[in-house]
Amino acid sequence: MPAVHLKLMKKMFRSIPQFVLVTVLTQCLAAEAPSPAQELLLQLDPAKSSADIILAASLHTVHGSFALKRGTVRFNPATGQASGEIVFDATSGKTGNSSRDNKMHNDVIHSQRYPEIVFHLDRADGILSPSGDSTLQVHGMFGIHGAEHEVIFPVQVNLAASGWSAKASFQVPYVQWGMKNPSVLFLRVADTVQVQFHAAGAVQ
Repeated sequence: MPAVHLKLMKKMFRSIPQFVLVTVLTQCLAAEAPSPAQELLLQLDPAKSSADIILAASLHTVHGSFALKRGTVRFNPATGQASGEIVFDATSGKTGNSSRDNKMHNDVIHSQRYPEIVFHLDRADGILSPSGDSTLQVHGMFGIHGAEHEVIFPVQVNLAASGWSAKASFQVPYVQWGMKNPSVLFLRVADTVQVQFHAAGAVQ
């Protein structure tokens, strides 16, 4: 056999272990990497989640909050499909003034009759980063005072190995949605309330 052929064969045999090693390592890394199409299950922690409200008034701005009862969100980053519900306790609403709170519960949101405020989501548009901050346009139905209303608003999401967090700010035109404006003679309030939502929890 010519010497040139012998050299080529020896070179080929020496390269086989390296090729096999590279192939095995590549397959292992691919198996460990999370799939971008993998569905995420986000559990909301009531202790770390709430909705703050801001209502403009003639004398001063009213601040309040509602407590989260429960929440679970499923999201597929590849398709944008989402499902689940985020439920707030309507009876927990407070603004720091008992008289004003009684008026809100009895005359505006009627929390004894409608004790839950529920957001059902069905879609989230945008690219979700596997770590760090992302902004998604979330679409769904917002249920309050016995009726549901279609809404879409931006949500900033942060994913980390230890869990996730999210925050959003959107307006609720409560008068347009059939609720009473609680204004009195010397105190006028806006027909729209600003909601600032923040949540955190575990990722499964």
